[in-house]
Amino acid sequence: MEAFSLPDFYLPHPARINPHLERSREHSAAWARRMGMLDAPAPGGGPVWDEEALASMDYALMCAYTHPDCDGPTLDLITDWYVWVFFFDDDFLERFKNSRDLRGARAYLDRLELFMTADHRSAPESANAAEAGLADLWRRTVPMMSSDWRRRFATSTHNLMVESMWELDNIDRNRIANPIEYIQMRRRVGGAPWSANLVECAAGAEVPARFADSRPVTNLADTFADAVHLRNDLFSYQREVEREGENSNAVLVFERFFGYSTQEAAEKVNDLLTSRLLQFEDAALLEVPALLAEHAAPHAEQADLAAYVKGLQDWQAGGHEWHARSSRYMNDSVDTRTPAVLGGPTGLGTSSARPPFSSSPLGPGLERRSRQRSQPVFRPVGHLPVPGLYMPYSFRTSPYLDAARDHAVDWARRMGMFDSAPGVEAGGVWDERRFTGFDFPHCAAMIHADAAPDQLNLSSDWLAWGTYGDDYFPMVFGARRDLAAAKACNDRLPAFMPLDAGHTPEPANPIERGLADLWRRTAAPMPLPARERFRTAVMDMTSSWLWELGNQTQHRVPDPVDYIEMRRRTFGSDMTMSLARLAHTDDVPAELYQTRALRELETAAQDYACFTNDLYSYQKEVEFEGELHNLVLVVENFLHVDRWTARDVVADLMRARMEQFEHILDNDLPALFEESGLDEKARTALTGHADRLKDWTSGILEWHRRCVRYTEEELRRVHRPGARTGFAQGPTGLGTSAARVAAPAGSEPRW
Repeated sequence: MEAFSLPDFYLPHPARINPHLERSREHSAAWARRMGMLDAPAPGGGPVWDEEALASMDYALMCAYTHPDCDGPTLDLITDWYVWVFFFDDDFLERFKNSRDLRGARAYLDRLELFMTADHRSAPESANAAEAGLADLWRRTVPMMSSDWRRRFATSTHNLMVESMWELDNIDRNRIANPIEYIQMRRRVGGAPWSANLVECAAGAEVPARFADSRPVTNLADTFADAVHLRNDLFSYQREVEREGENSNAVLVFERFFGYSTQEAAEKVNDLLTSRLLQFEDAALLEVPALLAEHAAPHAEQADLAAYVKGLQDWQAGGHEWHARSSRYMNDSVDTRTPAVLGGPTGLGTSSARPPFSSSPLGPGLERRSRQRSQPVFRPVGHLPVPGLYMPYSFRTSPYLDAARDHAVDWARRMGMFDSAPGVEAGGVWDERRFTGFDFPHCAAMIHADAAPDQLNLSSDWLAWGTYGDDYFPMVFGARRDLAAAKACNDRLPAFMPLDAGHTPEPANPIERGLADLWRRTAAPMPLPARERFRTAVMDMTSSWLWELGNQTQHRVPDPVDYIEMRRRTFGSDMTMSLARLAHTDDVPAELYQTRALRELETAAQDYACFTNDLYSYQKEVEFEGELHNLVLVVENFLHVDRWTARDVVADLMRARMEQFEHILDNDLPALFEESGLDEKARTALTGHADRLKDWTSGILEWHRRCVRYTEEELRRVHRPGARTGFAQGPTGLGTSAARVAAPAGSEPRW
């Protein structure tokens, strides 16, 4: 009996099939036999696979569906890669997941790494089928592709192998990830980013190196990966959770976190799958063309990116069709036939050409997009009390707070932050009274409690500058929907952060003037690599303001995954956390900050802080500013619940992220110390970094608790009619936000 009824899937692209299917079936079976995969012994006795099992799983059919247009030899190669990756997954399960042999698993994975050779080095002699297969595939594939592709593919292959330890560790501890952790880690341990790299190989169209790390292209890859993994989790729930005892499955994660029944959890996972597919479409149809136009990409680069997008679309459509047919998955209830009464195409590969059969009259895609684009704005929601929040750490306060407060007002005045600005000529973006009420030095004094006086002033000024910019962009550019001017403003900012700490242009506004001053004070003592990292953190934050303006202009409530990941940027998380790390740059090898333990530790802390702001600023943003960028609102819109329920979901996410933070400190960080062989100096530095994250999260929470800016009394004082001049109130209500001449001059920054 199936664990649940499969939901109505959003199938936007038709599945097609490669005519070289039979050739690749024969080839892949012979190749697997030659590599030793059909007689590889399982620890419990018998082989991991036999010929019957391989034939029933039919990876050649999967590849024929997911790569319908490549030639025969290329399909053979791609099919062999998938035979290898599924064999690796099943072999690893048999060897280590069931036995909980963590040490043996680590040694096994370390040896596999040696078979992805670089710079003409030779691989060792293979000792098992997984090593033999990887060595053969690497030799056949890498000569066809550029060094940039090889680097990206090696990283994807490394991730899906090494991050298997995360799954194994969770099984060993009987631990189920929280939803945010799960989505992040599933991208690494799942094969979809790796599959996206193989799409380039199959299409003979590499992503141009200069675009590979851009927001539009990474957005394509991430949404593709999430959709592939969520679909797989739906189809594989019964095999993984009920038969194999796996706990890395989105349906199970949603069951445990939300308290859903299995059927309810499956429906919500499918809703998220639909949302990620819609985000993919927005990236493909809006973001990628804009990227190409901005950089005047030549026709060859345009063609390569178009082929890549098409390849990802084909993979999604074909992957669904294969899941509906493979013996590996729960699919007995899936109807793979096309009803003849429709008069449309019939036969293998045409299932998605039929109209969607859905409980929603719009179908899952249209229903989700409609709800995303029709969110009412400026709703009178009233005060939303913040529930009790889990915070296991105490805040500390710098003894230099009073002096920093005196400095902050003078600095903001000198930078022109109280002067008029386009669209808010009368009164400016801020005035001195309101700036004093923001009390950025109080926040800085807690998140950098051990800072020297000059360092505390610097941190306070960075908080003021980031908040001013976050407020300036929607007030000056958002009210008139002038995205071109906003982008032009953002494009000028790197000139005020020269890596050689040299000359800067004459500043034209308080944002540029403040940035030039801050960069001079911050970058001077930094080594060049630290300057590069810090400048990237600043630009990630300012670029995210354009993302917010784009959503507001399109009246689009963000996809929940995209919102959480971009919220870390809009909040300036990397930038403000980097300020506390500057003095410790040389104590820890830079690559350690890319390990799972450090990466997850930092993002867990960032999410806790970002969600704190969203809870406290809900009324300010939703009722008084017409904002769509607030996690409570995003949860309301996605789960289709009231604000009280959404508020509690956000609080639960904060607890889950903080408990994950504690788990990493207690378990993953000590393991990292041992595995990396760190000396005492490096261990002390990493422990200090973790302690500073405790200060960062606890300080931000305390600042929100004490700050008057989020109280209903203050909001109504600032926004009452006639309280400020220079603002045309204009019409209110659904669909009227764009008619405002300017945003309220009294509207407050969102950070």
